[in-house]
Amino acid sequence: MAELHFYTGTMDAGKSTLALQTNHNHAVRGRVGVLFTSHDRAGSAVISSRLGLTEGAVEVDGDFDFWAYLVERLTQHGERVDYLICDEAQFYSVTQIDQLAAIADDLDIDVFCFGIMTDFRTRLFDGSRRLVELADRTHSLQVESLCWCGRRATHNARTIDGAMVIEGDVIVVGDVDPEIDERVGYEVLCRQHHRKQLTSARAGAAALRPDPLPFSK
Repeated sequence: MAELHFYTGTMDAGKSTLALQTNHNHAVRGRVGVLFTSHDRAGSAVISSRLGLTEGAVEVDGDFDFWAYLVERLTQHGERVDYLICDEAQFYSVTQIDQLAAIADDLDIDVFCFGIMTDFRTRLFDGSRRLVELADRTHSLQVESLCWCGRRATHNARTIDGAMVIEGDVIVVGDVDPEIDERVGYEVLCRQHHRKQLTSARAGAAALRPDPLPFSK
């Protein structure tokens, strides 16, 4: 029986790397898969890992229909499909996650989804919420991302010029590479520093001031 899997973790936890490794492991055993992604930082129609691995993929936009796409490939083109690799699944709609569940159940195709659980506001993405509701198995990645303080990172923060922001569009593509001169970036933080909106760029300045008493806020 095919299953719907959801692999989740914060940024830097290796989700895209695992997606590409999963595809490799199945492909070398003679299985045929199709790769999907949405809003990858490297551009359209590609799965990219921060380790430098890349692979072409089908871009999923808001109107994409997984069921129609797979049925056409299986029937009209007579292709074989054994599994799907779905990266950046947090950006998929509820309807698209429902389609992936139907593909696993009714077409007997394994579906492996990879994505972040919550957005920069600490709220569940629609796609991730639906995956938690429907997935046969939900896996938390074992590779832990670290906050600048050294603690385990649990939250994804969006920054503009190094300052954390808590309002704005849910989907804004950026990068966490400090060598890239972009105003919009992302950083993983522990809960404490996410609550205090204390990013690595602001940590040095904050260290020069005494911390407020914990009951002051």
